[in-house]
Amino acid sequence: MTTIHYPLPTTHYPLSTIHYPLSAALAAAFGLALLAGCGAQEPFELIKVSGRITYEDGTLLPAEGNYVRLTFYPQAPPLDSKTHPRPGTAEVDLQDGTFSIATTHRWGDGLTSGKHKVVVSTTVLQVVPKGVPPEYNDPDRTPLEVDTAQQPFELKIRKPQ
Repeated sequence: MTTIHYPLPTTHYPLSTIHYPLSAALAAAFGLALLAGCGAQEPFELIKVSGRITYEDGTLLPAEGNYVRLTFYPQAPPLDSKTHPRPGTAEVDLQDGTFSIATTHRWGDGLTSGKHKVVVSTTVLQVVPKGVPPEYNDPDRTPLEVDTAQQPFELKIRKPQ
């Protein structure tokens, strides 16, 4: 064990001669714990994606002040009871129907690799945008499905009557 020397109140010692009661083993363990947390990998592979959403006839979704968000619900199974793939989101540019940045954990990190169900909503209160049939706002009913292996995504939705 390291000998502990405390400076006397009337004597000034250079800082390098002061020894504190922190053992080398404890310091090494603390350092390793910090390093272990620094390079943590995502449990699922993330893929950068891009694409376009339009009606089936190729016309753009209405841009009447609505913001359109796409939410991608991964269809991959969980790794274990505590590790499930997270949904990702992308904002649609209503001027041309495109999206090029998807976020799952950190801005722009992409989507979990594999198939996803796609939900179309606004960014406010997750409601259905004007001109989008309601089934596209429900992850259980949406007919939209994409696979990160097939890009860019070309999403086509039914035009309401």
